[in-house]
Amino acid sequence: MLGAAQRMGGMTPAKACLLLSLPMVVLFWVGLESQGGFALGLEALVAPSFENVDELLLHYAWWPRLSIALLAGGGLGLAGVLMQQVLRNPLASPTTLGVASGANLALMTATLLAPGLLVVGREWVALSGGALAVGLVFLLSWRRGLAPVVVVLAGLVVNLYLGALSTALLLFNHEALSGLLIWGAGSLAQNGWDGVATLWPRLAISCVAAWFLLRPLAVLELDDASAKSLGVSLTYLRFAGMGLAVFITGSIVSVVGIIGFIGLAAPNIVRMAGARRLRSRLIWSTLLGAVLLATTDLLLQQFGGMVAAFIPTGAITGALGAPLLMWLIPRLKLQGDQPPKGAGVFAHRHPAPSRLAAGLLLALLGATLLGLLVGQGVDGWYWLSPDNWNVMQWRLPRVMAAAASGLMLAIAGTILQRLSANPMASPEVLGISGGCAIALILGIFLLPAPTNFTLIGVGTLGAFATLLVLVGINRKSGYLPERLLLTGVAVSALFDAVRSVMLAGGDPRGQQVIAWLAGSTYYVDITNAVVVGGIAAVLALVTLPFTRWLDILPLGAATAKALGVTLNRARLALLLLVALLTACATLVVGPLSFIGLLAPHMARLVGFSRAGQHLLGAALIGMLLMVLADWVGSNTNWFRYCETVPEDGELERYWSRVQAAANTALDAVGVLPVPSEEEIQKYEELILVCSITVDLH
Repeated sequence: MLGAAQRMGGMTPAKACLLLSLPMVVLFWVGLESQGGFALGLEALVAPSFENVDELLLHYAWWPRLSIALLAGGGLGLAGVLMQQVLRNPLASPTTLGVASGANLALMTATLLAPGLLVVGREWVALSGGALAVGLVFLLSWRRGLAPVVVVLAGLVVNLYLGALSTALLLFNHEALSGLLIWGAGSLAQNGWDGVATLWPRLAISCVAAWFLLRPLAVLELDDASAKSLGVSLTYLRFAGMGLAVFITGSIVSVVGIIGFIGLAAPNIVRMAGARRLRSRLIWSTLLGAVLLATTDLLLQQFGGMVAAFIPTGAITGALGAPLLMWLIPRLKLQGDQPPKGAGVFAHRHPAPSRLAAGLLLALLGATLLGLLVGQGVDGWYWLSPDNWNVMQWRLPRVMAAAASGLMLAIAGTILQRLSANPMASPEVLGISGGCAIALILGIFLLPAPTNFTLIGVGTLGAFATLLVLVGINRKSGYLPERLLLTGVAVSALFDAVRSVMLAGGDPRGQQVIAWLAGSTYYVDITNAVVVGGIAAVLALVTLPFTRWLDILPLGAATAKALGVTLNRARLALLLLVALLTACATLVVGPLSFIGLLAPHMARLVGFSRAGQHLLGAALIGMLLMVLADWVGSNTNWFRYCETVPEDGELERYWSRVQAAANTALDAVGVLPVPSEEEIQKYEELILVCSITVDLH
């Protein structure tokens, strides 16, 4: 610990918390002075006068908000340490197991289908949704003894699936669910002490439980064999640790919404400051989490008025905390050059990988034919004639773009997971897609009537700017994988902050952003499809010479150097390749996350172990998943629009639904009923604007 402190210029966890708490103290004093002074603030806290409006505001709004910020921040810091300790992964966070996504989906579903449940209490609905999501994760991973890699993968799958369902509901019911956007980004606004009264007993019990679990959880720092030799039941110990972290997270999410960055940043910052033992990390992470969230919220309140009311605190936390994390990352000697532990949990060799690859290729061809020739129409399912170019010119580009994007994301994910030996690594975690998305969102909101070509240029600049940040921060350290991933997490936090602020503002252009963030191939024409297909093929071929590096790098830095690999050059080249693959895929289909994460794992699971085989298997699986996902999406989301043409008095309403469908990027080929000639003439311009094809034959 002393050596780590010296490397950070004498920084210790205590000094880090003290330094970061100074802005909080200043903002606390300024906030009270702006409300009437310190004396009035204390009086309002203890014995408010019901005849003084300022004292009532302080007692029922300002003080409860500060209290809930301290409690929520401390709880998230504590949960983050527990989650990282149990899963042995610095990228783990309180939201890893799907608590937040489950709570968000439960609230959306209740709002649309059973609003009466919200009368009982929003926090209970959110808590139930989070509990069900975590229960599903435990169910999927229990037979494996809650092994860290299995739990991480199960949590990521559940997170992605529930997040996709939430996005779909938001696309179709944006107005009804817009109020949840602020809550979903973390809102600390309080109208009394109910939230504090609900949260503090739960956190107090959790702190006591964490203290009793301190010594058993310390055993998890050993490998599984050593821990079992001490007579420890790893399954139940992991269940206890993760269960406690989930309970803390669920309690916080149910009261204040989703605040995702604190639980990731606070444990890593204290670890960077020299805290190595679990006891010190628990204490200092809890304190630092409280300081970070309270400081952010006090700063937000200084803007006052509508800004403080509608900008979620969780978003601002990421916007302010991410630069802090970027500044601290180069100042830590991480264990990035050590051989990874447990990286090959699923690794096994298939006896005939070429036969397996041939089977996947046949499945891909079948999925391609399915996407081109089979569709859902007004009269049910039908086969499309291959020579029907009027429809094929819309379907072929989508299938090509889906396959190309799946190829690039799968290869990028495979490279990144083999480079870092981290099962949570994906192209999105690196931050390239986040930087691209930030630039695109800013372009949509700031540029007057931007064209697709303009947005592509803006997104490309954003991707390369992110790459420069990654290279600049990690160049001196030799591009250690753990540092790269933490830097990417910081960039992704900035993306989440920008997205949350934009969506919470209520701007109508937010619908366009939501549609793009959901991931779509519906805006791709034949020219773009050919270009992206060519780029994907070239980048896939460029990957082949790197297979030797990808076989050696997972063995650790010492082994790689002994085999003649120049680590800095190898890591930089692979990083550039991942950045190019991710940026190209993101510009075409949006920031899709599941392909780059799951395809490499699925390829390894079925038996592609060597780097070349792993890349091939992941590429085929990625293309297959993307083509199938595109076909399923285009033939299920249009059921609500399969109606007969209404009477003349209802035409406006009918065509508004057509426009809404086009704006949400849904496929209308062969689905909408045939309009009359008068209708076509009246709404010809609308059809062109919506870029939608109606079968007129």
